[in-house]
Amino acid sequence: MSKPCQCSIIGTGSYMPTKVLTNDDLSKMVETSDEWITTRTGIKERRIAAEDETTSDMATAAARQALEAAGVKPEELDLIVVATVTPDMFFPSTACLVQAKLGAKNAIGFDISAACSGFLYALQAARHFLNGGPRMTALVIGAEKLSSLINWKDRNTCVLFGDGAGAVVVRRDDRKSAPGRVLSTVMGSDGTLADLLKVPGGGSACPITAENVALRPNTIYMEGRETFKHAVTRMYQASLDALEQAGVKAEDVKLVIPHQANARIISAIAERLNVPPERTFINVDKYGNTSAATIPVALDEAQRAGRLQSGDILLLVAFGGGFTWASSVVAW
Repeated sequence: MSKPCQCSIIGTGSYMPTKVLTNDDLSKMVETSDEWITTRTGIKERRIAAEDETTSDMATAAARQALEAAGVKPEELDLIVVATVTPDMFFPSTACLVQAKLGAKNAIGFDISAACSGFLYALQAARHFLNGGPRMTALVIGAEKLSSLINWKDRNTCVLFGDGAGAVVVRRDDRKSAPGRVLSTVMGSDGTLADLLKVPGGGSACPITAENVALRPNTIYMEGRETFKHAVTRMYQASLDALEQAGVKAEDVKLVIPHQANARIISAIAERLNVPPERTFINVDKYGNTSAATIPVALDEAQRAGRLQSGDILLLVAFGGGFTWASSVVAW
């Protein structure tokens, strides 16, 4: 067995746009209602970025908070990994744009595309980078401007998503008792189910042209019922695997911080793990699904609200398009 990755989260940060879009607001845009949305998703409102506000802008704002919390200067960073499916552009990477905005001149940067599992994928990638060479400190960000991919006439998807960013600073630390250490991460994917949740247009398979632009192929398409079923199954199993790998049990977990896609999915996972509601963090009602940003935003909110104490065992778990899934156990 290879040597475990000894890395710790030493700072968290988040950024949410100021514009609030409520369910009542949406009911004026599409055939829906607050009751319809709330009973099916648990979402009451979401944040929408300004037209001139980019994913890299939000990522940079969250990163500054995380760096301040960690007491780390931008020039101390060796690595920047941004998880996003809404990059500012195809290239250069959003991470390189964040590097420039922060002035993190010594860091290398790249993006990861794993949809809603992206942050945990990025966290694991950073752990391996830090343990495979001379690099010591990484910035891991989940950031999305999903409003740029929404078909506002599709009530099945437009009610679900929002914009935002979350970030953590990760440092290599060989101490077994180091605070914030990541004990385990498991990941998985199943590309045979890719058609159930996707943005079909905009890439090389279906470029946007004058002939297809009216069909809005560069917006989110989802088979909700099938996605829900796979999300619950995969997130539950990933949680069990990560707990086993870390050598802890579900009853040892002080707080579950799941991907904030749907309140019913979160409840189903908690019930299967036999974790009571008070030990499950939920903010989907305020922000909706911000894809790769949901877990780092929730982690930062939990930290700033005083819900995380030294030594607490945290379970992070996500599921997203790909399909992809991941879970991490952290000893805070």
